[in-house]
Amino acid sequence: MGNSQINLEDIKLAYFIGIGGIGMSAIARFMNKRGIKVAGYDKTATTLTKTLESEGMKIHYTEDVDALPGDIDLVVYTPAVPKTHAEFVFFKQGNIPIMKRAEVLGLLSRSLNCIGIAGTHGKTTTSTLLTYLLKQGGLDVSAFLGGISKDFESNYVEGNSDWLVVEADEYDRSFLHLRPKIGSILSADADHLDIYGDETEILEGGFMAYARLVEDTLLVNDAFMSDFSRISNAVSYGIDHGAWRAEQVRVEEGRFCFDFVGPDVRWKNLVMALPGRHNIENAVLALAVCCQFDLEEEKLRNALASFKGISRRFERIYEDEDCVYVDDYAHHPTELDAAIAAARELYPDRKLTGVFQPHLFSRTRDFVDGFARSLEKLDKLFLLDIYPAREEPIPGVDSEFLIKKINLENKVLCKKESLLSELKKDRTEVLLTLGAGDIDTLVNPIKNYLKTKLSEE
Repeated sequence: MGNSQINLEDIKLAYFIGIGGIGMSAIARFMNKRGIKVAGYDKTATTLTKTLESEGMKIHYTEDVDALPGDIDLVVYTPAVPKTHAEFVFFKQGNIPIMKRAEVLGLLSRSLNCIGIAGTHGKTTTSTLLTYLLKQGGLDVSAFLGGISKDFESNYVEGNSDWLVVEADEYDRSFLHLRPKIGSILSADADHLDIYGDETEILEGGFMAYARLVEDTLLVNDAFMSDFSRISNAVSYGIDHGAWRAEQVRVEEGRFCFDFVGPDVRWKNLVMALPGRHNIENAVLALAVCCQFDLEEEKLRNALASFKGISRRFERIYEDEDCVYVDDYAHHPTELDAAIAAARELYPDRKLTGVFQPHLFSRTRDFVDGFARSLEKLDKLFLLDIYPAREEPIPGVDSEFLIKKINLENKVLCKKESLLSELKKDRTEVLLTLGAGDIDTLVNPIKNYLKTKLSEE
């Protein structure tokens, strides 16, 4: 059923298949806050699903058609749900409207003024930073975020204005359902080749098609501007280049500083709470959007310096005078480059040890050389097994296949369960855990080990 046939006002009860996903739960929260009853299924109970239940949503954890509530007005599902799922099959055979998460997001982007943040990397950090700056600047936006914001302690942010910030996700061409008033393209690197087939299609059939949907201003990273020169409303941003740009980027007292320059704007000596040149670019984009609303410089300056960030985006987990431990979601060569470069710039004289868990067999195969070049920038690497997520194994594609390509003297193939004992043999100065799979389950054990190591010395 198409979006145009459903109005939000007509929905009394919405049911979510895969409600515990980060994107699904944000929409569930949006509806719940607006008085729509929400129920759903997920495979396993998590901290997030328990939070949703405490907010009044009814969730069950077994594929069970008999457990479904009556009088459902709309079913929302994620593409991650198998087409053989008993509840999905049941709804497909019935006459209840059933929509992908991306279609529902499209519906909401039509009912509110939408700011869409697109790009292969940086969507979550940038959309969260933008939401924080707009809120602090005085525009009370709502937002759907792809991670748990430390400032809002949620992936859904409630607002009273008619503006909505969303991540415009290229996976499964989801962002083509959106109709943004203001849009951005942070990057347009090749990824999700299982969906698009090749680099030309991800640019033309993906990002270019999205760019044409943006009604007013489209802000494009200067590094990719040549690809979007045909788009009449495209405006560039970047570091040292672009209509909106950062100049004089530097590290002072462990924090990144820069001057923000744009049409009729020059704000000197801004301090950025997050590390890395890639986050300076994200900040320039967010500030450029804020300038469309004439928000006060002083409020934005203070907000930029106080922004806490998102879980698993260069998140400092532990720090003492001998050791720093940072956890990051990086799962593409460009993201690894950014995280490793940020660590190098902040800790130039220290040894960098990385623990990387590749995400997806197909991504490892498609970008094996890129991963190898990125991981060579570490001083020591512990490489874990590939996290399969939605995929079946691909013959010949495993971590051994990847590690052979990496030209690094200190590299170790390592099982997840033996990582701690391997780390105990090592004198760690700066430790990075990197990846989008279940590597996050190692974060607390590593943090606890580092704490106890200090007390034992």
